[in-house]
Amino acid sequence: MCRSIRTLRPPYAETVTEADMRAAALQYVRKVSGFRDPAAHNAAAFERAVDQVTAATNELLSSLEVRGR
Repeated sequence: MCRSIRTLRPPYAETVTEADMRAAALQYVRKVSGFRDPAAHNAAAFERAVDQVTAATNELLSSLEVRGR
């Protein structure tokens, strides 16, 4: 879907920051919504979606068990 989103889990990424997760979330929301920069009347919904996707990404990455390392 978004080729510019990189894999954020080991062994592909040794460290992942909040900024990394937010950047991936922003790319995802841009792709899904079709907006690079939403209009003012959509900005709050857009930012809320980025926040929620960032939180879901954080939860996913902290829950994954990577075996074979």
